[in-house]
Amino acid sequence: MALANCFVRSATAEGLASGTGRCSPQLIGLLAELARGGVGLIITGRTAVSPEGREDARQLCLWHEDHLPALLELTQRIRDEGGKMLMQLGHAGFFADAATNGAAAFGPTAGRRQNGSFCREMTRVDIRKTTDAFARAALLAREAGFDGVQIDAARGRLMSAFLAKHANRRRDEYGGTAENRARFLLEVLDAVRRAVGRDYPAAVKIDAGDFPPEGPGTEDLSGIAARLEAFGATAVELTGGTDPSIARIPACPDDTRPESEGCFRREAQAIKKAIALPLILNGGCRALESAERFLEEKICDFVALSRPLICEPDLIHRWQKKDRAPSRCRSDNQCCRTVRAGKGLYCLTRRRENQSE
Repeated sequence: MALANCFVRSATAEGLASGTGRCSPQLIGLLAELARGGVGLIITGRTAVSPEGREDARQLCLWHEDHLPALLELTQRIRDEGGKMLMQLGHAGFFADAATNGAAAFGPTAGRRQNGSFCREMTRVDIRKTTDAFARAALLAREAGFDGVQIDAARGRLMSAFLAKHANRRRDEYGGTAENRARFLLEVLDAVRRAVGRDYPAAVKIDAGDFPPEGPGTEDLSGIAARLEAFGATAVELTGGTDPSIARIPACPDDTRPESEGCFRREAQAIKKAIALPLILNGGCRALESAERFLEEKICDFVALSRPLICEPDLIHRWQKKDRAPSRCRSDNQCCRTVRAGKGLYCLTRRRENQSE
């Protein structure tokens, strides 16, 4: 897959799907604007691969042929704008919304969530069914015209939880050692590969750390990345943190200091020594100079952006036109509030500024 540049729109919850999880005209418009704005690769927000894996009622879903017609409109629109797009496939795990799904959340081990609800431990049958769901969703994504898929194993959701020591306390073949904790993810990647073939892009997004005690360390990460390469991953994207650990994530809210950009670059350097795969670096990049430095120093092969593109969907075109000023994004995370309020993804701060002018 040939990309126009090294900038990637990292998967971001848009909150714009219909109540049945179908792609909406509003979501098509938002993603088409990004393609028109010049970003080299767009990755959709996390798309639920099964009914019990939904995180909220406005999340995009893909487990049935009925989801395809609107997605075909989306991929055609992106092609018309000259863009490339991966569909991120995921399962909310511990973060699944029982009210939306009508079923209790599950994860590697049982426990109580912050809202008091119960998260049950996955059985081997659950693991097999979820593996099959990822494979089926990948096949449907290919049928819908996506240029590839990305498996979400980050930010505390299901695959990420299996990788993390503090979340995975299983005593079977899916828990304990780093090799066992990576087993589920590797089985999913293998199933996706068997479903879509060796030539269809299948990237994986993993955590540099989730920042509670006993989160995965760099040694685990390098080993996991190497095994992902062996199992046929096309690229690896590196991010980090979970919702509960937001205050401890290096790229925390309201932090616009230049030295905070590329906050997972140290972990990226370690991973780059372990794999030959393209590495996408996520984590607070706001300035063109920073992105150029990361690429020149071979810390990564692609630079992922999220919040700057919410604020300025045409940011890449602006940089291409020699306006090298950093993104106007304040990193205040107000855009997260609009999604959680059911209003969809947009830059609340910029909208307020425009209304006051």
